[in-house]
Order: sequence, then C-alpha cells, then structure tokens
Amino acid sequence: MTNFRERANFIWEVANLIRDSFKRGKYQDVILPFTVLRRVDSVLQPNKEEVLTTYNKYKDKLEDMDDLLRQASGYAFYNTSKYDFERLLADHEHIADNLRRYINGFSDNMREVLYNFDFDNTIRKLDDQGLLYQVMQRFNEIDLHPDTVNNMEMGYIFEELIRKFNEATNENPGEHFTPREVIHLMANIVLEPDMDELQKEGIIVKVYDPACGTGGMLSITKDKIQEINPDADVRVFGMELNPETYAVSKSDFFLKTEDGKDAENILQGSTLSNPKHSGETFNYMLANPPYGKDWKRDKKEVEDEADRGYAGRFGAGTPRSNDGQLLFTQDMLSHKAPFEDGKGGSRIAVVHNGSPLFTGDAGSGESEIRRWMLENDWLEAIVALPEQLFYNTGIATYVWILSNKKTPERKGKVQLIDASDIWEPMRKSLGDKRRRISDEQLKQITQLYSDFEQGDKVKIFENEEFGYRKVRIEQPLRLNYHAIPERIERLKEERVYQNFAKSRKKDKEEKQKEIEEGKKEQQFILDVLHSMSDEKFTNSRNFFKRLKERFAEHDYKPKKSLLNAIERAIGEKDEEADIVKDKKGNPESDTDLRDYENVPLDEDVFEYFEREVKPHVPEAWIDEDYTDEKDGEVGRVGYEIPFTRHFYEYEPPRPLDEIEDEIKTLEEQIQDLMKEVID
Repeated sequence: MTNFRERANFIWEVANLIRDSFKRGKYQDVILPFTVLRRVDSVLQPNKEEVLTTYNKYKDKLEDMDDLLRQASGYAFYNTSKYDFERLLADHEHIADNLRRYINGFSDNMREVLYNFDFDNTIRKLDDQGLLYQVMQRFNEIDLHPDTVNNMEMGYIFEELIRKFNEATNENPGEHFTPREVIHLMANIVLEPDMDELQKEGIIVKVYDPACGTGGMLSITKDKIQEINPDADVRVFGMELNPETYAVSKSDFFLKTEDGKDAENILQGSTLSNPKHSGETFNYMLANPPYGKDWKRDKKEVEDEADRGYAGRFGAGTPRSNDGQLLFTQDMLSHKAPFEDGKGGSRIAVVHNGSPLFTGDAGSGESEIRRWMLENDWLEAIVALPEQLFYNTGIATYVWILSNKKTPERKGKVQLIDASDIWEPMRKSLGDKRRRISDEQLKQITQLYSDFEQGDKVKIFENEEFGYRKVRIEQPLRLNYHAIPERIERLKEERVYQNFAKSRKKDKEEKQKEIEEGKKEQQFILDVLHSMSDEKFTNSRNFFKRLKERFAEHDYKPKKSLLNAIERAIGEKDEEADIVKDKKGNPESDTDLRDYENVPLDEDVFEYFEREVKPHVPEAWIDEDYTDEKDGEVGRVGYEIPFTRHFYEYEPPRPLDEIEDEIKTLEEQIQDLMKEVID
C-alpha cells in the first residue's frame, strides 16, 4: 500500500467481516477504535520491553511512576500490560479478556481516549459474534507506525474513513473535517501578514479551533508555523463535541509531541454551552463550525450567557435557533488577544455557508452580530470558495477573515475575494467533492488577498457600505363607513362585543342576570347601527359624530374599546374616502400599505425619503417612532454583505435571429433522425 486511500480502503474492508452482525451506522464503532489502537500499538512497540522493565522494577517501590514510564515509552502515554497485537492474537481463546487487560494497562490519558469509543461494549459484541479475533487479525496486517504512515497521511486516513461512515448513514461528514486545501488556504491567509513576527526567536504561538473534529486545522497550522520558524513554540487548543472524533484527534496529538501538551489541550464537550478554554486568548483561530445545524440543545446556556451582554461571549446577539455557526464566530472573537502598542492581537479564519452574509433583517440576531463585527472593524476579508469543494455539500462556502490588528491600509475596510472559479476538476470524486484547489491556485488566492488591490476578483469596501437604516414608511388610512347587514355581522365576531354577554359572577342567579343584561346591550348596539344603514360615510369623524348622537338619544355612552371594534367591523378601505385622523389631527396609518426602505448609512433618511419616496407616494411619511435600540435614531440599523451582487456581471440575451436559426437547425436535425428511424 502506497497511499492513504489504499490504506483506508484496506481498513474499510473490515466492514465485510462485520456486516452481518453490525448495522451500517455502527461500523465506525469497530473500525475507528481499532485503527487508533493499532497505530498506538505500533508506536509503543519499539520501547515495549523497556516500559515493562521499568514498571516491574519500580511498581513496588514508587507510588507514582508516571514520569519514568513516559520517559521509557518515549511518548506522553504508555502501556504496562504484557500484551500487544501479536501476543493477543497468540491466545485465541482468551482474546477478549486479554484485550481488556491490554486496554486497562494504558496510562490514564490514553485510556480516557479509548473509553470515548465505548470500546468495552464493542469488544463484547465482537466476542459474542465470534468476530474479535478476525478483526484484530485484519488490523495486525497493516503497519500504521508513524515511520510508515506520517501524521499528515494518518489524518487523511481517519477523514476518509469518517467520510465513508457518514456516506453509509447519510450523515454530515462536514461536521468533522475540511478539505486539506481549504485549511492550507485559511492558514496561509491568517499567517501571511505576520511572517516577520513569526520568525522571532523564542516566540510562543497559541492556535485554537472550537470545533476541531479530527484536528486537521490545528495540525496544518502548527506545521506551517514551524516551517516558518522551526524553533517556534506552537501550542494547540481545541474543543470537539463528538466523542469519537474527539478521541481520534486527541490520540493523534499524543503521537505528535513527546510531552503530550497539545493532546491535553484537546477537550471534549460543547463549545457553545460548556466552554473549557474560558479566559484563554489565542494568536490564531481557525474553524469550520457546523452550518445549518440547530443549537437547541445549548439554548438555555447560550441565552443565559447572551443575557450577560458583552461580559459574555454572545452579547452581540444570537442567530436563529436552526443555525448556530455565528455563535462559534463570536466564541472565537471572545478569545482574541489584546493588541497594544503594535503587539499581540489575533487573526481568525472561519468557514461559513452563505447564510451569515445576509440572513436576518435589521435588528435580528444575525444582523446585530454582523454590525458588531463591522463597527468594531474586525472583519478583514471574505473569500468565496468554489462549489463542490467539500465532501458533504456542493453549496457555496466562504472563508471569513477577522482580526483585531488590521494593517493601516485595511483599517475601516473589508476585502471581498471571488475565488469561486479558481479550481481544477478531481480525477475521482469523493462524495460531493468534485473539485480541488491546486497548490498554484492556493498561491494565487493568497496573493489576491496580499495585494489588496481592486480588480475583477477583488472588491474593497468601507465598513459602512454594508450598513443601512431600515426606515418604516406609512401611508394614510382611508375608510368608508356603512352600517349594512354584512358589516354589522362582523361586529359579532369582535371580542369586545362578545364580552357583553359574559359574566365573572360566581353566584348563578347574578351571573345569569348579568348575561341577560349584556345580551340586551348587544341588541341595542345592533339596533342603533341598523338605524344608520341608509347612509354611507366617507369621513370617520362624521360617522362617529352621528353614531354618538344616536347613542346619546338613549343616554348611552360607549367605551373607546367598543368604538374601536365598530370601526374595525363597519369601516372598509376606500381610496376615495377621507383620511382617518386621530384626536390630534394626525393621519392614522394603513398597515396594509406599510412599507420599508433601506437607506444607506452615509445618507440622511429624510433627504433620501424626499428624493426616492415622496415623488412616488406624496401622502407617505416616515414613522419617527420606529427607532434603533442602540443609537435611538430614526430607523433600525442593519448590516448585510451581498457578496454575489458585487461580482455579478450582466450578460445580455442572445439576439432573436440567432436563437431562431439555432431552432431551425435543431428541427432539421430531428427530421433527419426521424427519417433514419423510419427507413
């Protein structure tokens, strides 16, 4: 086997052994833990005897041998049992019990990793079906030692396996990993402005991924930094919700560093509801959070933290509950390092689908989050990626670049890069992934970012250009009033009218008496309205003046709530009627004619209204009570980033003559084909 795909396919063949005993959705319960165990076993094999010698020598003399055993193994973990794959296979009859002893012989840190696979339950099921020996024998045939399969290739193997698992169950592998070329692009862009800084002697760099999956973003970013400066002390931190992918990631980092520090910083749990890196700041953050996935399971904790305002992570707002990707971006921004005197600061790259660009109206959670980013000048660039680039989806995706240490020329600006057509076809598709970005194309996109120049693929905007004020435009209400039977019937549906014939009295006699009196009052109101059926009013004041006069004739003074109900029932829209006005003489608005205008932030809303609205709707006015919660000004502030619109190029339709000629040609071809069939 010469490449990761051949090895992944070899491991995947274990499915043929277990397919009659395990459902397709349970294949990973067997394949993933045994893949991790086989690699760990291969790593520990060279120093196995030295570990056992050290253990047997000091087990009765020292209470804590952890450091000695780590030193003997050469890694941050070890195994003190006498077993390895070869010895386990040599005792066929007791393989299940011995495998458990082998697992229990691992140091606490590696045992915790394996327990996340629910390994004991898998061992029991395989043993009950008589499959445990065959599965272990299969894994013993493949060499996964780092000298044979380096960490990068092993990452590909894990991710290829996870892709296969999720294809088998129609689940979402994009929640676990990102195509390597996308990670390289993200790392290139976040590191590019800091090349000089990264080459400094003794530099310590911290990298974070709040949805780290199998750890690919952290690994690649760390490798790139150490290519720039081999002596850099790069420390990675991650959170992962899924226990299996967490275990894969953590085990992989245990193999990459002797002290195991990176692995210890990979933690399991929900970043949204149970953050375990609180208080930490990081130099670089990269993530591909799940998109289009709800955060209902974290709803209470997220909303509780949002209620804390900017003292918490979600003070800017919360997006709709069926898509939590902007919550992860807020989490990353909460971990940014302070930037003072030209030092410190953070750079972030996060993958989103198109939704965070524009979803949500002014005042919504999504809009407020965009507003927060832009008004704080943290959004630096957005790169549109090619479609069909990810394993699990062919939709459009975007890399957002954020930073609190923009270079002078970028301050107050956002760079949009359209890289959607920078790709090459893959020779063989992987799920929905049919395209890739070559190394040369990665350089091309990175250069577009670095050059920061307007062009066909690059547009540069002021932050404010993405903002607007949503202004409410009202038009006057015009009603006629005619107390004809069908309109009077509508009054009977009004709650105010119905309540006349209801009673809260507890005494039955008093209750019935009050109901009967209410019914009489209802009939009286109807009689008064019927008495006015011969006259149609086009002025609300005239109608209610006459109505009150009729009521006054019987010494009846109607309440405001009843008059409102009568207006709703008896009044009907009429363009020829007079404008309905309130007590102060101000026109009442017709909610059916209500409209909104989005006014650019750099324009005065009243000047815009006079120029763009008033000439077309002379009677309209701006609702000055419709204001922004934060600045109190007329209209609500919103932000959206219409990426596609800025790169749209109009293509005129083909001339009719050309289309007609093409149709004639096609008709002739069809006729020729029909003749061949007939002949």
